[in-house]
Amino acid sequence: MEPALKRRVEAAIEEATGAAAAIVHLEVASGGSISDARRLRLADGRRFFLKTQRAPFQPGLFEAEAAGLSALRGAGILPVPAEVAVMPDFLLLEQVEIRGPGPDFFAVFGRALARQHRQARAELFGFERDNFLGASPQPNGWLASWTSFWRERRLGHQLELLRRHGIEDRELQKLGDRLLVRLPEWLDEVADTPSLLHGDLWAGNFLSTEAGPLLIDPAVHYGHREAELAMTRLFGGFPAEFYRSYEEEWPLPPGAEERGAVYELYHLLNHYNLFGAAYRAPCLAILRRLV
Repeated sequence: MEPALKRRVEAAIEEATGAAAAIVHLEVASGGSISDARRLRLADGRRFFLKTQRAPFQPGLFEAEAAGLSALRGAGILPVPAEVAVMPDFLLLEQVEIRGPGPDFFAVFGRALARQHRQARAELFGFERDNFLGASPQPNGWLASWTSFWRERRLGHQLELLRRHGIEDRELQKLGDRLLVRLPEWLDEVADTPSLLHGDLWAGNFLSTEAGPLLIDPAVHYGHREAELAMTRLFGGFPAEFYRSYEEEWPLPPGAEERGAVYELYHLLNHYNLFGAAYRAPCLAILRRLV
């Protein structure tokens, strides 16, 4: 760690905790595709988790993440790590002890997520501020219509990002535009009111702790819970007991499985934007099936 950053992190710990801080050990941790992560140990034995941005710098990234963690913490169902310091270029969190999941881990997880979706609700779709899905900006302005939200803030936004990135894909854009027009056929019938969603819930964004599942790296917004469940099914999915326990706690409405592709497409388009043409084929496969 650069000396200047080390001094700033120590100062942030001192300000937040009221105790002197001297970092004596650093350990590199997995930080995902947009952040570097380190586990820190202080001279007095306290431990923290530090995230710093990789280039290119994304203004507001860590402030948005902290806002998402705060919203999830406020729901009071699934825990998240506590923020110690939030700066434009680094985010300091409590260090959480990880352990292997027990036999009932995913059943507990599924029930807890269903309770969060049922109890943490809003009147409108969106969130109090824009945030990020990975490195992609994610607009969240409040809207009364779920169909309009998913069209304008999600699918339409990702299609526009492809154009901004100079990705000329006429077939995909044509099919995407057609889906935006037909989106009411898929989403207008959904009656659930907005639930607080993690927004990027895949296997890399939760931890197994002694207290059970803990959520990290949110892309929070209030939306239909089906979108959350659809994301969990991408990239390998969760074990069957997760979905079974969710349904036992709060069954999904009819047609959720068919609508799942509309939600999966958002995340696949985001991967196309972030990681390139390897994700073109799965995007096209969904679009051809839907329209």
